[in-house]
Amino acid sequence: MNDLDALGSFSALRTGEGRALLAELRDYDPAQELAVATRLRRDHPAELVSAALGQARLRQRAVPKFGAEDAGRMFFTPNGVEQATRSSVAAYRAGRFAALGVRSVADLCSGIGGDAIALARAGISVLAVDRDPLTAEVARANAEALGLADLIEVRCADVTETDTAAYDAVFVDPARRGGRGRIFDPEAYSPPLSWAIGAARTRPHAALKIAPGIPHEAVPEEAGAEWISDGGDVKEAVLWFGTTPGTITATLLPGPRSLTGRGLPDPAVRTVGRFLYEPDGAVIRAHLVAEVAEELSGGLIDDTIAYITADELRPTPYATAYEITDELPFNLKKLKALLREREVGVLTVKKRGSAVEPEELRRKVKPQGRNAATVFLTRVAGAPTMLIGRPA
Repeated sequence: MNDLDALGSFSALRTGEGRALLAELRDYDPAQELAVATRLRRDHPAELVSAALGQARLRQRAVPKFGAEDAGRMFFTPNGVEQATRSSVAAYRAGRFAALGVRSVADLCSGIGGDAIALARAGISVLAVDRDPLTAEVARANAEALGLADLIEVRCADVTETDTAAYDAVFVDPARRGGRGRIFDPEAYSPPLSWAIGAARTRPHAALKIAPGIPHEAVPEEAGAEWISDGGDVKEAVLWFGTTPGTITATLLPGPRSLTGRGLPDPAVRTVGRFLYEPDGAVIRAHLVAEVAEELSGGLIDDTIAYITADELRPTPYATAYEITDELPFNLKKLKALLREREVGVLTVKKRGSAVEPEELRRKVKPQGRNAATVFLTRVAGAPTMLIGRPA
């Protein structure tokens, strides 16, 4: 389908007939799609039915990111669902902009408008810019569908040619996927990170969304870096300009709970204590394991492994605690015998510093029984080790 056909199909969805079809498909079962399509084509053009079914599928895929209410009113493209910021993360970032006193933002590479929506809901006026005509049209439709058109101006243009001088801040979300999948080189982003940094330097405040795996040495000196997780999953990293330079932060949602680095040295390696703490992924990406270890009066089990061990159980939002019952050298036969003896049928396998895959281990030990356990495949002071325990 060429761009003109895609735009035409999308426009048809916004007609009275198209909206009625989408309303009818709000709760449809994809397993019944053939029967539903056959029935609808008796009264509607086949092309419109296909477009409506496709949009209904995308709306269902968008529910985890946007919630059922918003997803049921919004419009999506396949790439838009995949690449859009989760609404909880976008709302948190919009709140940070608002707290800085920002009243207007140029949202560059805006996609289907997820971040623009969050900014507008925070009372900030937004210029949303995307160079793809269909994507820009979808963003415009979403602003209208959610009653935010007065605060969101959508423009189909090249962001590198967009004048942002009239705005308090810029937000840039460069494309980090290409024809072969994810792009890891920041200079291969579209537009490149160096261009985004230059755009950030022109305004009093800016935020650049980047991949969480970015090397710390790539963070500009005048920026602060923040790694964000939601529900334990690392979602993104953000470079903030116009805040405190050089700060390193891990933020956990919901909450938010934020941990700021203090430049602590790496924790000492010690013997495994009664409790093992698994830091949140944002803490690990932000290199703030030392800050959490100090809070827990703990140390590392290995100088290359981000597991913290301690003798006492202390509550912390930045790590999940497990009580360790056994520490064994890596040996599948011994593990299988121990699990059989303990009647472990529900086995959670975690690995860090081990080449063994969790599913492979489960197949080999064949857990059976009424009890549950967690096994950590890792290294302790350089030696391959199995730690068995349970959530504390």
